[in-house]
Amino acid sequence: MEKEYYVCTGCGLLCEDIETELEKRAISKVYTACRVGVAHMKENPGTAKFWVEGKNTDEATAIGKAAALLKAAKNPLIFGLDNSTNEAQKKAIELAKKLNATLDDSSSFSFGPLMAALLQKKFKTCSLDEVRDKADVSVFWGADPSDSHPRQLSKFAYFPRGKEKQRGWEEERTAIAIDIRKTHTAKICGNEFYQVPLGGDAEFMEALIAGLSGKLPKTSYKYPPKKLLELANLLKAAKFGVIFIGQDLLYSLETLAPLFRLMDTLNEKAKGDFFLIPLLEAYNMRGFNENLFEETGFVNRVKFEAGSVKHGPEYSVVESLKAKAVDAALIIGSDPLANLPYSIIKELLEIPLITIDPCETLTSKKAQVSIRSGVSGVEAGGSALRIDGVRVAFKPVFESKCPSDEEILFKIMEAF
Repeated sequence: MEKEYYVCTGCGLLCEDIETELEKRAISKVYTACRVGVAHMKENPGTAKFWVEGKNTDEATAIGKAAALLKAAKNPLIFGLDNSTNEAQKKAIELAKKLNATLDDSSSFSFGPLMAALLQKKFKTCSLDEVRDKADVSVFWGADPSDSHPRQLSKFAYFPRGKEKQRGWEEERTAIAIDIRKTHTAKICGNEFYQVPLGGDAEFMEALIAGLSGKLPKTSYKYPPKKLLELANLLKAAKFGVIFIGQDLLYSLETLAPLFRLMDTLNEKAKGDFFLIPLLEAYNMRGFNENLFEETGFVNRVKFEAGSVKHGPEYSVVESLKAKAVDAALIIGSDPLANLPYSIIKELLEIPLITIDPCETLTSKKAQVSIRSGVSGVEAGGSALRIDGVRVAFKPVFESKCPSDEEILFKIMEAF
């Protein structure tokens, strides 16, 4: 009998080679997945649950109440969706247009500017398959995939044998970590770990640009010029280089200008080409950004209004709540009460709150309406975009009574 393989939605790598064993309509064993994937795939609710005002109810009552709250709002907010399928994201965009709602996701305070630049083709990017087959230099900047994407190095960036890299990490690949601390990934990189002070990444980039250009690299925090020149020469020798960008780097940079200057210099001075890939953690943040960009020309922070689209920082989840500009919120696959500053949480708790999530979260416990949805790739099928933009379709491991995000959104729209 032919083996069945499933997709893990535990992170943005969307590994497609997962095997499972079932016992009493639950996953008992998971093979091939990393520790993050095993925990993610085993943690499935299995049964649908619907709450209104903290009390169990039926689906029709919960859907009706959610629709009523959204319909009564003058300016509702829809937030989250980075852990939803492409199909659910498109349905949410449709709902936002119908409600004249504000729509945002967590890239609003993380990867948004980089994703906007990527979709506007402001830098070179490539696929993870090309990295596996061709890359001789991989840089992990402000990123620790050993913790966030545990199969990144083994499946794509460092350890595997690729079509043009048959001798692998022992002879043909170099892994470099640039970070403020010695992470697990930095330990794997060994001597190719470059530690920068907090907030020092932009200055490090400018010094590196100087080294690549044949000048003496200097930083105000007196990073050893010799070590910087060694790194510059290592990068210049690359035939196929890729920089994996982590969230910590983006928090350090005031603008992306130094990063783009570095990329331009690398592609001018190096033997081969250099590419950027964002290490997105949520399994379909890229999907949300691309789907919204296709619809509006923006990756987040939008307000639909009478057939037009507005965009700006004032439409982010943080600024919208801070300004008391929204009067109801639909949160999908996210837990803002656990992640946002208390000053913002207070504002969120003062408006009607609806959640759609496979997990019981702090946000779902405080919601007027809470609907438990099926775990994507375990109880619900669909598609998502891997961190490199490759579309991955997946089917559920088993049939569940939990409705998918897409089904719930469809039923809310039908209830208007």
